[in-house]
Amino acid sequence: MGNERLAGWDDIIFGIVKAFQLIFSGNPEVLEITFLSIRVSGLATILGSFIGIPLGATIALKKFPGKSLIISIINTLMGLPPVVVGLALYLLLSSSGPMGFLHILYTPEAMILAQLIMVVPIITGVTLSAVSSIDVKVRETAISLGANGLWETRIILNEARLGIVTSMVVGFGTAISEVGAIMIVGGNLLGYTRALTTAIVLQTSQGAFAEAIALGIILLILAFIVNLFLTLLQIHSKRGVYVSSFFGGISGTFKRR
Repeated sequence: MGNERLAGWDDIIFGIVKAFQLIFSGNPEVLEITFLSIRVSGLATILGSFIGIPLGATIALKKFPGKSLIISIINTLMGLPPVVVGLALYLLLSSSGPMGFLHILYTPEAMILAQLIMVVPIITGVTLSAVSSIDVKVRETAISLGANGLWETRIILNEARLGIVTSMVVGFGTAISEVGAIMIVGGNLLGYTRALTTAIVLQTSQGAFAEAIALGIILLILAFIVNLFLTLLQIHSKRGVYVSSFFGGISGTFKRR
């Protein structure tokens, strides 16, 4: 038992050392895998934001029949199992499937599509929650001061901006750490569809634990850098001139009261 435990610690220490060696040596294979992960997860998050943020904000701001049911469906989809997404996409994109004519199975495009399906409900749900949590007095005050529908929406979204950026952070974190779906539809092909997570699975299955740990550390560093950037964006986000002026008027109204 003692030797096994020592070997385990050796793997961890060697993996940490190797991770920094791979980072600073500019290993072509590692760079290719890393850039693919960034491209696939980044595009999935950007596309998911274009879909999920307006959708979540619209659901939060509008009143319509079946709203509670829609919210329940979104909350359910936020926990969608990746392997289920991968299996469903595989059946759709295979040569005998209804979308086989696209010929994108085992390509980065299929990986982006898989991550997009997983990211959209998360960004939608977090945005919906952020917009819904804005104090109703903000909306009432905006209306009382003569704001039209567009200005009212802008003001509410501005107030919820930190939650909206958080939805993108959570979405990217989900995308970059996903493995099951992209392995099924991407095939984990070296030099084409092998991402950091699928490479870690492969190295672990082959018993190359030090290499797997090294790739895992690179993945963590990458996720940290992207999330740090988005967090700084949260902190330093600035309001537009029209919002500042409008809320200056609101502030003055409250002070006069």
